[in-house]
Amino acid sequence: MTIEREFAYSAQDFELLRKLVKEHTGINLSEHKQEMLYSRLARRLRALKMNSFASYYKMLKRNPGDELIQFVNAVTTNLTAFFREPHHFQFLEKKLLPELIARKAQSKRLRIWSAGCASGEEPYSLAMVLRENMPLDWDIKILATDLDSSMVERGKQGVYTLDRIEGISNSRIKRWFRKGSGIHDGKVQVVPELQSMVTFKTLNLMHNWPMHGPIDIIFCRNVVIYFDKPTQRILFDRFANLMDQKGCLFVGHSENLFQLSTRYQLLQQTVYRRIS
Repeated sequence: MTIEREFAYSAQDFELLRKLVKEHTGINLSEHKQEMLYSRLARRLRALKMNSFASYYKMLKRNPGDELIQFVNAVTTNLTAFFREPHHFQFLEKKLLPELIARKAQSKRLRIWSAGCASGEEPYSLAMVLRENMPLDWDIKILATDLDSSMVERGKQGVYTLDRIEGISNSRIKRWFRKGSGIHDGKVQVVPELQSMVTFKTLNLMHNWPMHGPIDIIFCRNVVIYFDKPTQRILFDRFANLMDQKGCLFVGHSENLFQLSTRYQLLQQTVYRRIS
């Protein structure tokens, strides 16, 4: 059956664009993502008043300009929630933070990276746990990065609709959020105390990283599933190089390091410690 489309879109178009996605994001789109890619990029063709994916691809190759940023933003997936995969935050609070308080009592320094932070729910969840459980005199900083610049900007604003905080306890909502007014009526904003802990930056994991470490905790969850195995191996090795000697890496529920790296020890489900 032939699918009637608004824009010309051939199997060759998909292959060429899929290679471009891999080149610029490291994401390896499978064959069954053909329709997803069409729907994500069709809005860009409308905005640019183009009539085919072939012409869009040619523009991206020859003279992309700012459109390359729009292309990356369109194809990256941003599914997130406050305290998503709650067992990670429970492990952080009950096991990891007490250990870090004892081990780093002299330096009182803690660095965390939320790699793939989307619109900020993950780093702000981390900030809440840290403020609730760490001594106030510690030097704590959270770096939050994402490939999608529009998501990073939303994270900086720290403004969320009420449905985004439905799973958070009333005590946390009262302490860490303020009701919006005016244009933000019906929304909430993260309090300045949490915002000051988090630095948001646009970062492509496939490119050079400006930070030097050492980083104590890295959250990179539900990100590497979009990469092929060779890319995952490189990424996990780069994480290890940046981490503290006993740093911890948190990955997503469907991810693991099996046959990808020997530099980590499994601590519990999807939580690893660097060992080399």
